[in-house]
Amino acid sequence: MNDFYYSEKPQSEVKEKEFVAAWKNKKLTFTSVSGVFSYGTQLDKASRLLIENYTPSGYSVLDMGCGYGAIGLFLKALYPQLSLTLVDINERAVAYASINAERNNLWVKVIQSDLYKALNGTLYHDIVTNPPVAAGKKVVTQLIKQAREHLQPSGALWLVAYHNKGGSTFKGIMEETFGNAEDIEKQGGIRVYRSILQKG
Repeated sequence: MNDFYYSEKPQSEVKEKEFVAAWKNKKLTFTSVSGVFSYGTQLDKASRLLIENYTPSGYSVLDMGCGYGAIGLFLKALYPQLSLTLVDINERAVAYASINAERNNLWVKVIQSDLYKALNGTLYHDIVTNPPVAAGKKVVTQLIKQAREHLQPSGALWLVAYHNKGGSTFKGIMEETFGNAEDIEKQGGIRVYRSILQKG
């Protein structure tokens, strides 16, 4: 059976790896797990770049496609005042994001959802995502376009991707959807893009 990190119910054997990641004055302990992006012993480079360059637009933040929780949990640690919601379609990702939140004493909401379906129209000041590129362009396009309906006015979609592996296309879709898309940071072929939902 094909088993991907964007599968709803991964069937692969559960294997865990534990590691510590640090940024600024924060040090978090994570357990990554097989069948969930990105299984290993360190933060993937794209997620780390997003964490290092994010600045809040407001207090409520949605981490869409959270995996084991790396981005959302680091943002909560760095900005304790934020209200963080972590979402993934993968039930194993949701379970391990919850485990990692608890072990680092971070209070966040973790929800299993196919993109925005289970969010009941909730609006956020920011949506952050290291999108599921392997799930295909259609899924990521949906993630970007539907983000507009889940952002507060002046809220922002933050998306990180390898520019030459779909990122330039995603930036174009962000520009088309929001009327703006900015490169916040570039490093090693990875870019952090931001689109702001204009008022009115």
